[in-house]
Amino acid sequence: MTNILLTLFVIAIFIGLLFGLYKMQTKHVKFSKRVFSALGIGIVFGLILQLAFGNDHAVTTKVVEWTSIVGDGYVAFLQMLVMPLIFISIVGAFTKLDTSKNLGKISFNVLFVLIGTTAIAALIGIASVFIFKLDGATFTKGAQETARIAEIAQRQNMVKDLTIPQQIVDFIPRNIFADLAGTRSTSTIAVVIFSAFTGLAYLGIKRKKEKEAEFFLKIIQSLDAIIMRIVTLVLRLTPYGILALIMKVAAISDLNAILNLGKFVLASYVALITMFIVHLIILIFNKVNPKVYLQKAFPVLSFAFTSRSSAGALPLNIETQRKALGVEDAIANFAASFGLSIGQNGCAGIYPAMLAAIVAPTVGIDVHSIGYIAMIVAVVSVSSFGVAGVGGGATFASLIVLGSLNLPVEIVGLVISVEPLIDMGRTALNVNDSMLAGVVTSRRMGSLDDNILNNLEAVVDSQ
Repeated sequence: MTNILLTLFVIAIFIGLLFGLYKMQTKHVKFSKRVFSALGIGIVFGLILQLAFGNDHAVTTKVVEWTSIVGDGYVAFLQMLVMPLIFISIVGAFTKLDTSKNLGKISFNVLFVLIGTTAIAALIGIASVFIFKLDGATFTKGAQETARIAEIAQRQNMVKDLTIPQQIVDFIPRNIFADLAGTRSTSTIAVVIFSAFTGLAYLGIKRKKEKEAEFFLKIIQSLDAIIMRIVTLVLRLTPYGILALIMKVAAISDLNAILNLGKFVLASYVALITMFIVHLIILIFNKVNPKVYLQKAFPVLSFAFTSRSSAGALPLNIETQRKALGVEDAIANFAASFGLSIGQNGCAGIYPAMLAAIVAPTVGIDVHSIGYIAMIVAVVSVSSFGVAGVGGGATFASLIVLGSLNLPVEIVGLVISVEPLIDMGRTALNVNDSMLAGVVTSRRMGSLDDNILNNLEAVVDSQ
C-alpha cells in the first residue's frame, strides 16, 4: 500500500512538471529554452528518484512504466512519421531540382561527408582504445552479459554468411510496401532508393509529359504540406518527451555497472566528443560559426541524446536544417534521409572500430599494425551503409564488422550494461553528422542562406 501511495505521489509530481512546461509554452518561451529546461529538470528528477528508491525498486519501476507513456509515446509518434517523411522529402527534393545535373553533385557531396567522417570516426575510436589501454581480456561477464551474448550469437548467425556484395544487394527494395512498414533492418535505405527512383522518374516525365508531371507535383506538394503540418504538431510535444526520456535514463541506469565499465564509457565519450569537435572544425572551414550552429542545433541534438533514435529525430533534423541553418530544402531532405542509414559516425564508425581494436589482441592480432588499422577503417566505412537509425543499429554494425574481420562477437554482449548510456552520445553524433552533411553540401553548392544561418531569431519553433 505504501509503495502505491509513493508511486502516485511521484507521478503527481511528474504531471506537475509537465504542467510547468505547458505554462512555459503558453507564455511563448523559446522552444530551445523549453527543451533545455526539460533536459535539466528530467536529469535532476530522475537522479532524485534513483537516490530515494534505487534503480530497480518497485516504485521506480512503476513510475517509469507510467511516465514512459509520455516519453516512448513521443518517440513512437516521431517514428510514425519516418517512412512517409523520407519518401516525401526525397521525392520532393527531386521536384525542387532544376536539372538532374544538380542531383549528382548533391548526392556526391552528402555521401562524401557522411562516409569521409565515418572513416575519421573509426580512426578516433581506435586511437581512444590505445590511449586508454582498453583490454578485452579484462571485461567481466555476469548473468545479464551471458544472456546478451547468447542473443548476440543468434543475431550473428543471421549475418555471418552475408558478404559485403550480398549486403549491398539487400539494400534493394523487393517489396516497397514491406519496407515502408519497416520490416527489415535495411528498410530505411530501401525506401531511400525507391524514393530516388520515383524522383528520377518524375524528372523523366517532366520533359516529355508536362501535364502528368504537373499533376504529380501538386500531389507531392499537398502531401508535403500535410506531413510537415503533422511534424509541427508532434514537435510541440518535444519538451514533454525529453523530460520523460531523460528522467527514465537517470532513474534506472545501473550506476554500479557504469562504474565497473567506467574506463570504457570514458574512452567512448572522449572519442565521441573528439569527433564532435572535428565536426565543428569542418564547419569553421566552411565559414560557419560553431557557437551559432550549436545554439540552433541544440534542440535536435538533445532529443537524439535522450531518445537514442536517429530515425525519430528525422523530422526535427530536417526542420532545423531548413529553418534554422539555412540549408536548401532539397539538400536538407537528402542529407537527413541519407544520414539515417549511411555513415553514422557514432553507431557505425566509432563503436564497431573500438570493439574491433579491443578484441583483436585477445586472438593474437597486432592491432597496432598500420595495415590492420587501415583494414578496420576500410571495413567500418563500407559496413556503415544500411545501419538502421534506431536503437540497436550499433549492435548490427558491430556484428558485421567483427564478423568481416573474423573476430569474436562476445565483446558486444560484455558491454550491455552501459550500452544505453553510450548509445545516447552515439545517436547525437549520428544526427549531427547528417546536419553537417547538409550544411557543408549547401555551402559547396552555393545555396547556404547565411541570413538565416546567422540570424539567432531564425530557429525551429513549434508555436
